Amino acid sequence: MQLYNTLGRRKEEFVPREPGKVGLYACGITAYDYCHIGHARSAVVFDVLVRYLRHLGYTVTFVRNFTDVDDKIINRANEQGVDSKEIAERFIAAFHEDMDRLAVLRATVEPKATEYIGDMIALCETLIAKGSAYATASGDVYFRVRSFAGYGKLSGRSVDDLRSGARVQPGEEKEDPLDFALWKAAKPGEPSWDSPWGQGRPGWHIECSAMSERELPLPLDIHGGGQDLIFPHHENEIAQSEAATGKEFARFWVHNGFVQIDSEKMSKSLNNFKTIREILEQYLPEVLRLFLLARHYRSPVDFTAEAMDEAEKNIKRLYETLRLLEQSLEKDAPKSGDIPAELQAEYEGICAAWDAAMADDMNTAAALGHSNTLFHLIGRILDDKALRKNRAVWELLREARQKIAGHAYVLGVLLHEPDAFLQELKECRAKRKNIDPAVVERLLEERRLARQNKDFAASDALRDALAELGVEVRDTPGGAVWDVA
Repeated sequence: MQLYNTLGRRKEEFVPREPGKVGLYACGITAYDYCHIGHARSAVVFDVLVRYLRHLGYTVTFVRNFTDVDDKIINRANEQGVDSKEIAERFIAAFHEDMDRLAVLRATVEPKATEYIGDMIALCETLIAKGSAYATASGDVYFRVRSFAGYGKLSGRSVDDLRSGARVQPGEEKEDPLDFALWKAAKPGEPSWDSPWGQGRPGWHIECSAMSERELPLPLDIHGGGQDLIFPHHENEIAQSEAATGKEFARFWVHNGFVQIDSEKMSKSLNNFKTIREILEQYLPEVLRLFLLARHYRSPVDFTAEAMDEAEKNIKRLYETLRLLEQSLEKDAPKSGDIPAELQAEYEGICAAWDAAMADDMNTAAALGHSNTLFHLIGRILDDKALRKNRAVWELLREARQKIAGHAYVLGVLLHEPDAFLQELKECRAKRKNIDPAVVERLLEERRLARQNKDFAASDALRDALAELGVEVRDTPGGAVWDVA
């Protein structure tokens, strides 16, 4: 497998530190609010990476942390007049609810920062002892950025460029404006812990170093998160961890691209901030997941209603074909027949292309394209009466269903029973377009009675009325069925 390594700015063959085992750490949320679509993208990207590595046969230990002590959490707690722990626990629970809906697997270990305070203090003490950090008179602890020769190797920034324009703020006791906080002296009303430097709490960057180093051996096989974490968070993690341990911190750095909303940066000030919950009021979770996977994970993705509608149409087509495939396989197998060589070659080529796409830096966009091609092939076979009566082709369809199941596991889509999913999708689309299913069913019954009484003028008028509502009607041997146009 080739994986893009931010550290080397190129794709490299992924070989884990220990054969057959992968240690992966991804930065999780700061638990002070509901998750937005940017959180969804990062979670889905690393979920697929974990699923794919397991699909390849690796034993993956996946660590994703929760920051449960931070200025934003404290501020939110003060606004609501509650304890900061209550805020953190509330939004950790909300995170799990959102991710469960998106079929994001739980991490192997989900550490909370406040459970690793002792590890953070010990790391600070080691850095001070090595001269890489210093404590101030007021009880803050800072990392000496200039003491670490490799600073900037992940982000590509030089210390001299960073130094230009950097200033020490009034009241700070930094030796250098580039130095960053490892430990912060307590302020009134904030959560704090005992330390050699007095009451205080950890800085943001030290948390991930301490949690990852306790849960996984160094170097980490993969460390990742969103592109916004490359600097300063991940750069600072490297500096403090490698300065303290003398070891390489992580071998591969994987970062997913940004999410825009209608071609603009997502922000609350622009009133285009989209939480996962707001999106899932309009679309099914699997539609959002498919939308996110339809772009390469390192590319920016633009969230628009049009793109979501297209993802919805695509997932509908896939499930409809899957339903037909399963119905076909439920029938008795034909007695005989040989598969046409060109059909076998086409099928094998599609499957090989899917594998190659995923092995090429986890290109889910290309893999989904090959999945669509496979479904088109299945549709062609199911439409061909001669092929349907061919035993070897029937065996190919059965193998294809197993292949689809494997692809579905890796991508985390097509995991539902087709009829149930398509019914839920219809209800979701109807709700979004303000179509009342009860009204539709009443009009369909009136139309059935009109057709029974051979009142075709009334039947046509009712069909037109349904069309005006945005409803398509299809007459089948089992009666009329409807869908949202």
